[in-house]
Order: sequence, then C-alpha cells, then structure tokens
Amino acid sequence: MLPLLHPALPLLLGATLTFRALRRALCRLPLPAHVRTDPLRTWRWHNLLVSFAHSIVSGIWALLCLWQTPEMLVEIETAWSLSGYLLVCFSAGYFIHDTVDIVVSHQARASWEYLVHHVMAMGAFFSGIFWSSFVGGGVLTLLVEVSNIFLTIRMMMKINNAQDLLLYRVNKYVNLVMYFLFRLAPQAYLTSFFLQYAGQRTLGTFLLGILLMLDVMILIYFSRLLRSDFCPGLVPGQQHKDKFLTE
Repeated sequence: MLPLLHPALPLLLGATLTFRALRRALCRLPLPAHVRTDPLRTWRWHNLLVSFAHSIVSGIWALLCLWQTPEMLVEIETAWSLSGYLLVCFSAGYFIHDTVDIVVSHQARASWEYLVHHVMAMGAFFSGIFWSSFVGGGVLTLLVEVSNIFLTIRMMMKINNAQDLLLYRVNKYVNLVMYFLFRLAPQAYLTSFFLQYAGQRTLGTFLLGILLMLDVMILIYFSRLLRSDFCPGLVPGQQHKDKFLTE
C-alpha cells in the first residue's frame, strides 16, 4: 500500500500530537532557578523533559516487546508483533515532534546533529511502519532509550549546574554501564546482522547505510561523554557552548 494511503498515518499523527500536548503540559511545571533565568536553558529543559518521558515509556516498552516476542532478537527482518509495531509508530511520532520543536524554536543550527540523527531514525522506522519489514530491528534499536533515561538525567543536571551533587556522580557511572548495555551492544549486534546485506540492492542495504552512519555518531557521542565526565581537563571551557547535544 502506498505510504500516502497507509493506515499508520493516523497513528503517526496521533503520536506526534500526543508529544506536542505533553510538551505544553510540561511547560506549566515550575523551573529550577538556574534554568528559568536563561531562555535557551528553559527551552532545553522542556525539550529534555519530553525526551525523558519518551525514553521511560519506549525503553520499558521495548524490553516488554522482546520479552513477549523473543524471536525479534534473531528474526530481525521478519519478526512482527502489534505491540512492536505500535512502539515504532509511537517513537517515530516523537522524532517528528522533536524535529519540529527544534526547527520552530530556531535551534536547528545549534542542534543540527540531533536533526541528522532524527532524519536517519525516521528513515529506518518508516521501513517497519509502511512496509512491515524490520520491525524487530526497530524494537532492538529502541533499547537505546533505556540508556537515554540516564543520559537525559545527566544532561538536565548539567543544564541546572548540578554536577557537584552525589546524584550526578552516581548517575555518570550508571549512565556509562547503560551506554554499553543498551546503546553500544545492540548497535554492534544490529550492525553485524545488517552487514549481510552489503552489496545488495535491497531495503536492508539502505538500513545498513543508516546504521553505519549512526555507528559513527554514537562513537563520537561516546568519546564526548568520556571526555566530559571522566577527563574534563581535556575539554576546552567554551567549546560547543551552545550545542544542544553536548550541554
């Protein structure tokens, strides 16, 4: 069925509008004193709150999908479940919302890496949504949201200048472990699987290209994370000052 006529479109629209409504609701919450004095930090705080909510829901949901349909771990292309399909639609709606939020808020230049990531993620998810292929791969990819729970906590504490708190010091080690378990390990597993499509003219080859670009981005972010939290002396004080991803 042509994408323009696909019944998943209401699901994508509904998910996107849900995150938009969530953002409006979260904007009503009180802000930390250090955040509300800076409009940019205020926007980032609200943006991260929505990201945090998405990570909690999607991360737990992805784990449940794999528990209910364990064949997704091996039959990455053909395994399918209604829960997994809805999860991919739900997360695609988040990426659509966040892309629009970044552009409308005039943060595209500072957050261009995030936009590139979102476009690649949506390109991968749409294969599962519109052609019902690689839904299992989409669910495995969303295991990264378990890691993002702790990564988002880290970013929110940095925005609030709370790096000296015990919670931040504990979270940075938990975040490192989760980064290995739910970001690097699934990414390596998926890359090894999709390498079988190298040289073929198939959807798998297209997804392999996206995956390899994401691999590069993830390794760059990992190096930044290590330098920032474990080797702070190597990070210039003003470098990337206004970048959303490295705040």
